[in-house]
Amino acid sequence: MNTDQPPERTPDGHHVVIRGRKWRATDPSVPEETAARLRRHLMAARRAVHSATTADDEQAERAARSRVNRAKIALGERGAPWWEQSDEERRHRWEEGLTSLDAEDDA
Repeated sequence: MNTDQPPERTPDGHHVVIRGRKWRATDPSVPEETAARLRRHLMAARRAVHSATTADDEQAERAARSRVNRAKIALGERGAPWWEQSDEERRHRWEEGLTSLDAEDDA
């Protein structure tokens, strides 16, 4: 896959196609700065999952997987489909997710 080009999207724009598999696309209404911050949280959480599984630390793995899930929900990639939510619900979803993930970093 060429990382210089965005992934293929389904005609409705709801999913991206990567290596022949459909994945829910990030909500396009998430402001780019917010989406970038959420992606940083997501990548850090994925690294934490890897570290926890390598260390065989089940508690740390559960916490890291919870962070992955919250980041993906905030991005609109999990949870209620973003195309079925009002603009207010969508904004609330990503703001709440980012606030939660930022607060955990500050703890």
